Amino acid sequence: MTAEPTGLEIAVVGMAGRFPGAASVARFWENVLDGGEQVTTFTAEESIAAGVAPEVARRPGYRHVHGVLDGVEHFDNGLFGYTPRDSALLDPQQRIFLECAWAAMEDAGYAPRTEGAPVGVYASVSQNAYLLSHVLKTPGALDHTSPQEFLLATEKDMLAARVSYHLDLRGPSLSVQASCSSSLVSVHMACQALIAGECEMALAGGVTVHVPQYEGYEYTNGSVFSSTGRCLPFDAGADGTVFGNGVGVVVLKPLADALADRDTVHAVILGSAVNNDGARRMSFTAPGVDGQVRVIRAAHRVAGVDPSTITYLETHGTGTSLGDPIEFEALTEAFGGEGPPCTLGTLKAQVGHLSGAAGIAGLIKAVLAVEHGVLPPSRHFTRPNPDIDLDGSRFRLVTEPVPWEGHRRAAISSFGIGGTNAHLVLEAPPAPAPGSPRGGRAYEVLPLSAREDEPLFELATRLREHLKDRPDARLADVAATLQSGRTPLRRRVAIAVADVGSAVDALAAVRPAAADARDRDVVFMFPGQGAQRVGMGRALYESEETFRGWIDAADERLDFDLRGLLYAGDPAGNAEVLARTARTQPALFAVEHALARLWAELGLAPSAMIGHSVGEYVAATLAGCFEFGTALDLVAERARLMQEQPPGAMLSVNLPADEVFALLGDDVAVAAVNGPELCAVSGPVAAVAALEERLRADGVTCRRLRTSHAFHSPMMAGVAERFRPLLRAAAPKPPEIPFVSNLTGDWIRPEEAEDPEYWVRHLLSPVRFHEGVQRLLSGPPSVLLEVGPGATLRSLVGKTGDDRVAIGGLPGAERDADDAYLARTLGRLWEAGAPVDWASWRRGPWSRVPLPTYPFQRRRHWIEPAGTPAPEALPPAEPVEVAPAGPAEIVLRVWRDLLGVDRVALDDNFFELGGHSLLAARIVARLADETGVQLPGDALYVAQTPGELVALLEENGLAAAEDGPRDPELVARLIAEIAEMSPEEVEDRLREEA
Repeated sequence: MTAEPTGLEIAVVGMAGRFPGAASVARFWENVLDGGEQVTTFTAEESIAAGVAPEVARRPGYRHVHGVLDGVEHFDNGLFGYTPRDSALLDPQQRIFLECAWAAMEDAGYAPRTEGAPVGVYASVSQNAYLLSHVLKTPGALDHTSPQEFLLATEKDMLAARVSYHLDLRGPSLSVQASCSSSLVSVHMACQALIAGECEMALAGGVTVHVPQYEGYEYTNGSVFSSTGRCLPFDAGADGTVFGNGVGVVVLKPLADALADRDTVHAVILGSAVNNDGARRMSFTAPGVDGQVRVIRAAHRVAGVDPSTITYLETHGTGTSLGDPIEFEALTEAFGGEGPPCTLGTLKAQVGHLSGAAGIAGLIKAVLAVEHGVLPPSRHFTRPNPDIDLDGSRFRLVTEPVPWEGHRRAAISSFGIGGTNAHLVLEAPPAPAPGSPRGGRAYEVLPLSAREDEPLFELATRLREHLKDRPDARLADVAATLQSGRTPLRRRVAIAVADVGSAVDALAAVRPAAADARDRDVVFMFPGQGAQRVGMGRALYESEETFRGWIDAADERLDFDLRGLLYAGDPAGNAEVLARTARTQPALFAVEHALARLWAELGLAPSAMIGHSVGEYVAATLAGCFEFGTALDLVAERARLMQEQPPGAMLSVNLPADEVFALLGDDVAVAAVNGPELCAVSGPVAAVAALEERLRADGVTCRRLRTSHAFHSPMMAGVAERFRPLLRAAAPKPPEIPFVSNLTGDWIRPEEAEDPEYWVRHLLSPVRFHEGVQRLLSGPPSVLLEVGPGATLRSLVGKTGDDRVAIGGLPGAERDADDAYLARTLGRLWEAGAPVDWASWRRGPWSRVPLPTYPFQRRRHWIEPAGTPAPEALPPAEPVEVAPAGPAEIVLRVWRDLLGVDRVALDDNFFELGGHSLLAARIVARLADETGVQLPGDALYVAQTPGELVALLEENGLAAAEDGPRDPELVARLIAEIAEMSPEEVEDRLREEA
């Protein structure tokens, strides 16, 4: 930018589009630079197959050309929650625009469905040709469709609101109709709304999909159509236009906000204007010089620019004998003759006239030109139209790409049949701000998600190729954009990497999480003595302020050098000291508590907790039973008193608890029940040794534990008496967060937690960890996170099923560094569906950067017009008499009919299959017709599966089927088996059943 900013500048921060010959904006730009024509030429036979009458398609004047858009029959209905039936009815223009809007948001680095963001939508759509040529011409296409559903699927006015609904955008939402200039008018209106403060960001664009795409046109002299099948704007050979299909969306934001938010700015819109020609022209459909001059000058005034500073103009350029000379006359009058050459752009020569999407296509081309600094070619151009004075003007056309020297400022015009004109001025984005201090982490987390595994793998592949081509990409920006700029879906994978090269390698070998992500509570598990190691949490102490702060607080309160013991000095010597109970337990408590506080800061506050032995003190502290300092004092004194007790031993035994209890005498006790067939016993060294010898002789697997004392046994009685007064003075409080008791294996009760005697019994009694885990596993879906060193508790939890995920704690010194563990574990928690607070995770400044967008999993949803060859039908089955349907069969059939789904199971969810309120009401009405039971209007909100709906029907008086729901496949197999039997075999089988 050269002039002082006015505060009215609008940044283009994201783009998406599909055009003839281009499934993406990147490919579109490649085609623009190549300059070749992307309009498709086809045969008369292809036109006939598309539905054109043979006698018309074979006429000499019929031109078999059109700007074809690939894949208009396909749609990712699952992502947007549409049933196959509704998808096939929905205007394909709206389907395509919806996907394009999603992609544009992602390209800008903003996640669709971001909690109701104040984002506006300004969208234009052309006539619903699919309705006229396919739906209404196909008998039965509207069966099972209510008038309201028909209206919602086919009406133009629904487009913007549909986008706002599916992307959860809560700014203004307007469908804009101005014929050929509609999409550029949409951009103008979006800019005005942003300037007025009606929204913080806006999507603007348009779509045109005329079907059949291989229809072509019949040329008649004097029409707007080209006699040659080519559109040649401003060329001597121009005599008409060619039409095409396309879609484009831009994401707009006030420039000041975009720069402050470190968005990628592709171009800056300086100003725009819209008007109408009125009656001062030859006819309603004819363009007018005066109106075009006025709109161009108005846009330049709003932008505050002299037209001599504009050096590229993307024209309306239809190639018609009337339109081109009028447009050129208006340009020369509005721009004047002063200034450097201004290159004219002629996109319609390449892709055809995209009708309502023409303006947005031209804008995207102009944005790319100013961003990349290249003046695009008009390869079709040979010599100027004799009705325009190109040589006497400052305008020119170039036939090869030309580097754009100097300040890059451009304009774009779009004029509609009916006289609505739009003109817009834009320029290159401002230079990036000077580099700020590098933020980021040693390990960044790159989260990817999709509805299914196939698009998830495709997304990983696209990102890998993107990063391979950009080895200098800033990994912190890539990670942050993925974290904040993508909607998390159910199939997920996250990689933790230190550099771009590692990311490229990791993306080649991604493995999605075994279970779908879902809302899962986070459960903290705190290990006990035996998990400790020198250096536990070292990297976290160095890099994480929260962790370091709590370790420092513990160090200041303890009577020994905790930091020196863990992170300094001789590791071997420190390990001997750390193995002493008086040091082990307070060190474990400090590290686990600090790590828990760090996880909570990252959005992972626990909904429940469990600790193993001394680990329960960490749970109690987080739950508010003890203040941190008080708890640390208690743990340190408890450990010191234990250290003073006579030596003892502990033994792990692979037997069920009841069998172990039966083997013990008075001197050995069960110290912990860790699994269904895993216990720990505790007692005097000699007694434990004798038990070990006896068990081994009997073939029982057992293992001596590395402990110096007999914990959780009567040998701790000396601790109890001296510890009790300290507990009374501590005055424990009821928990504010639930945790599972070691003593009972159940949720601790408030009266237990605040009773000092509970904590006395806690050091004498067995740890019922296995029962506690079973209590946790009986609760809601959760992630069980081991908070501390090692993965002992995760291994004790064992298999959790799809509803739960267990994750181990800090790795051993010989494995990953703690900061790598933190990043990988954060990724695993996100994969499971835990509520990671990415904003708290990110460190330092970062920028939103363009990354590969969602790979839509499109499937064909298309109503073929009458006369289109259908797949060969299967021979009709022999008629079979079937008994009257039971409730389940009725419900399943009604769901299949009205949802348009071939297979429905009794546990399928109505809304997950794409159901909506109108369809719910129709299902209730249809069931009333077929069963005579009138359910309430909200029945589908109460009973959301066929099975639940069957139960509701039966509760309301419908007789239950005696034999339950019939499986059609089972019935078919039974009929086939009976057909192969002899009459005698059938009779014998019937006797057996009787």
